[in-house]
Amino acid sequence: MLKGVNQWCFPEGTPLQQVFAISREAGYDAVELNVNPLGGVGLTMETTAAEAEAIGRLANEYDIQLRSLSTSLLWQTPLSSADASVREQGRRVVEKQLGLAEHIGMDTVLVVPGAVNEQTSYDVCYDRSHAELTLLAKEAEKRRVRIGIENVWNKFLLSPLEMRAYVDAVQSPYVGVYFDVGNILHNGYPEQWIKILGSRIIKVHVKDYRPSVGTGHGFVPLLSGDVNWTAVRTALQEIGYTDTLTAEVEIYAEGPLQTVYDTSRHLDIILGGVPR
Repeated sequence: MLKGVNQWCFPEGTPLQQVFAISREAGYDAVELNVNPLGGVGLTMETTAAEAEAIGRLANEYDIQLRSLSTSLLWQTPLSSADASVREQGRRVVEKQLGLAEHIGMDTVLVVPGAVNEQTSYDVCYDRSHAELTLLAKEAEKRRVRIGIENVWNKFLLSPLEMRAYVDAVQSPYVGVYFDVGNILHNGYPEQWIKILGSRIIKVHVKDYRPSVGTGHGFVPLLSGDVNWTAVRTALQEIGYTDTLTAEVEIYAEGPLQTVYDTSRHLDIILGGVPR
């Protein structure tokens, strides 16, 4: 498995050249970039194909792989919205992700499929988001870039059996699961999800969590929460997963760049080795 780090693990505004240089120095194999709001560093909805390709070349100069692309924009334009125009905006976000990924040479984009709330019931969220993903699967197939549905705190897809059925119903090899180990811990066991989802898992996020806290404040540095990392590593090995483990953790208030270095050492231990 490969060691990865998300761009969000760096202080906001960190130039990509510095992100890549520090990531290489810290021992990572890959960096996960994000489609950021306008004005953000790196990729945005306004990034051109040529600009994306230049970012890919810059990463190559530092021997950093770019294998996946995330975004926070779908929280503002969910694919489950009652407003058709908002769903269309969300679809455009994913289409932009897929296009940028193709130009850079990434194989996966992370997609939050929707959210259940007082305005959007569970069954409606399921139907609306699934219809949108069925449309987007055609774009993914054209681009030859996979869509990874992430399990997040959106009150949706709360069991591995449901996640499995949701993905399978799209009937596309270009739609799978972007599995987040720490996000599961408040209502399940990541090693069980991994075994049930199996080869549907196309990318993995790692963070740690203490369920006893019960809120977002329970997310802690890797190895200091309640994830059974030995069981997680074993489960990933059993399903034959060999792609990235991408850290997506909160940065330190003091010495924020130290987060990147410490997390790399933590990943070495999670992978069953010694810090390198």
